[in-house]
Amino acid sequence: MRAVENSDAADRDTMLLFGGVALAILGAGLILSNRNVRQLLGQIRPAELIQNAVPDVARYLKLRAM
Repeated sequence: MRAVENSDAADRDTMLLFGGVALAILGAGLILSNRNVRQLLGQIRPAELIQNAVPDVARYLKLRAM
């Protein structure tokens, strides 16, 4: 067996990274292609989520400052 050179290891790591990203995109596409999931996501309002999260974040920052 030949020793793995540093550039070979970097190329392998890059290929694994892109493979993982491709699998994540494929998985997200499969999930979002489901009609029930799209209906549930359609009911979510980002502004409401942010308004509901602000008090929790403020409480967290207050506790962290103690």
